[in-house]
Amino acid sequence: MPSEAPPLLSVHAAVVFLSASFVGVIMGGLVFLSEKSVPKAVAAGLGSFGLSVPVLHKLIG
Repeated sequence: MPSEAPPLLSVHAAVVFLSASFVGVIMGGLVFLSEKSVPKAVAAGLGSFGLSVPVLHKLIG
């Protein structure tokens, strides 16, 4: 039997991406509730996800 393969993501990376996804969903939802515009909400969610990944990487690291 072959030995176990290493994990695709480390625990640190998984926690960072999961936390950034949570931030993105919350920000997208808040923008949608205030603007009633799906494109603005998606842009805000993706932007907050992208900006929070390096910050969370440093904070959680």
